[in-house]
Amino acid sequence: MKDKLHQKAFRMAGAAWKPLAGIAVLIALIMWTTGVFKEKTEPAVLNYQPGFELPADAESFTVQSAPAQRRIDVMGTVRSEETVRINARLKAHVNEVFVNAGDIVAMGDPLLTLDDRDLREQLASAEAGYHRAKREHERTQLLFKQDAATDQAMVSAEQQYKSALAQLKQAGIMLTYSQLNSPMDGVVIDRFIDEGELANPGRVLVSIYNPARMRLETPVPVRLMDLLHLHTEVTVELEHPERIYTGRVTEIVGEIDPSSRTQHVKIQLEDAERVRPGTFGRLILKTGPREGIYIPLSAVYRAGQLEMVQVVYNGRVLQRLVKTGREENGQVEILSGLEHGEIILINPVMEG
Repeated sequence: MKDKLHQKAFRMAGAAWKPLAGIAVLIALIMWTTGVFKEKTEPAVLNYQPGFELPADAESFTVQSAPAQRRIDVMGTVRSEETVRINARLKAHVNEVFVNAGDIVAMGDPLLTLDDRDLREQLASAEAGYHRAKREHERTQLLFKQDAATDQAMVSAEQQYKSALAQLKQAGIMLTYSQLNSPMDGVVIDRFIDEGELANPGRVLVSIYNPARMRLETPVPVRLMDLLHLHTEVTVELEHPERIYTGRVTEIVGEIDPSSRTQHVKIQLEDAERVRPGTFGRLILKTGPREGIYIPLSAVYRAGQLEMVQVVYNGRVLQRLVKTGREENGQVEILSGLEHGEIILINPVMEG
């Protein structure tokens, strides 16, 4: 009996120690993975310096803040003060075409002709009717003087004569519509019809502009209108040909556009015969001086879509993100990213 009791107690003690042994093993495993049993490394300061060492031959530039006149560009489009769109005034097929887009024409030069066969037949018929009416009118006048024609016959003959004369004039005018000539000295913008095509009344056939009277038209914000006055000279920069032009304000539309808060301004350009209608341009306005930072344009480089400069600090070269403004005379305005007194590299060094 005692032996059985001892065996039972032994089994119970063994069952109780199994969970405790598992917990001990788990604790030992956690301690091992966390490095409790490994040799400790003493903490130290890592000697890291950002950037790279300043090359001995690097050319530097000290950033200076200085007063500069502020430039404001207002976008506009070049148009001719004289532009003519020549429309068809009768229905007829195009017979001949004499011009193409870009051709230079003088006043009276032929542009194109329309088929005038029907018009010539109408003119011939009108001429014949006119001559008959004229002879009848002259004969009736002679008889009337001899008291051989009544007043009614005289009035009828006179009316027929006037009607025939009007028809003849109308037929002559219609015939002139078949010959389209240039109404001015200019350049052909475009031709919108070819030989053999049917021209209908009102259809635009040719457009011409006067290259001697080009102007920039631009919507100017109301807040800048105090800088502009009629008949004053202004500076205009055009995209093609790319150069600076002198202009004169010839018209300022009095109404303010309520959607954009701008006023339409027209500026006549000098020596702009080579400029084409539709050319993109800028009206350059300058306000009073203000403090600004300008650095050599060569100091700025791109990293993807970002604009960067290289700043010298404690003998090391660091990259700096900047935001640039207007470029002029090899200089570029820095709107943010640099301060007065900082040193930058004029020609950035690209790390290999």
